[in-house]
Amino acid sequence: MSHGLAIVGCGKMGRLIEQLAPEYGFEVRARFDARNNPRAQALSHQTLRGVDAAVEFTSPDAAPENIKRLAVLGVNTIAGTTGWFDELPSVREAVAKNGSGLVWAANFSVGVNLFLEAVTHTAALFAKHAEYEAWGWEIHHSTKKDAPAGTLKKAAEQIRANGYERGVSLASNRAGAHPGTHEIGFDSAVDTITLRHTARNREGFARGALRSARWVVGKKGVFEFREILGELG
Repeated sequence: MSHGLAIVGCGKMGRLIEQLAPEYGFEVRARFDARNNPRAQALSHQTLRGVDAAVEFTSPDAAPENIKRLAVLGVNTIAGTTGWFDELPSVREAVAKNGSGLVWAANFSVGVNLFLEAVTHTAALFAKHAEYEAWGWEIHHSTKKDAPAGTLKKAAEQIRANGYERGVSLASNRAGAHPGTHEIGFDSAVDTITLRHTARNREGFARGALRSARWVVGKKGVFEFREILGELG
């Protein structure tokens, strides 16, 4: 039996998710974009009838309202937009108040999240060696609005949270159609150690979001993608 899926944000990611959705047992039953859903006004019980989960890939200014509105309507959601995480506390409140479910992430690629785990362990090692300074760099397509991207910010947070108390210098580039490269390095006077993840296309992000959507059906609470990786089918 297939589940009903709503796509909130019909850009490149939304279109790819729609294309792949049947592989994960979903039938797309509603589509919303910036034109037909200003300020989340099109989201209602009527327009979301038959929907078991929603995937939200819009823009940082639109995402919080969309996610909160979906929570109020009791629709479990995958939040793939970045750049809005300052509003995570109020989103958590809305999800808890309405008994819905949410999975959020700076990045829904399984590989990127394993990369972040590697960064976490590496940071703990280099924290003990003061001669190494840390840096991070990323590049994305020219239409990505937030810079540095949420994934690079998350990597820097993980470095600081694991005992590395020195500064982490971050840099971003935006050009062309690049799907995303993230790099973390530790540099000393005698050597450089680099960890890098390069996405070949957007498919890894879309598949991670759909696996999460399948997992979140019927769940209650707020979950980060990294926390549920081991449970995904």
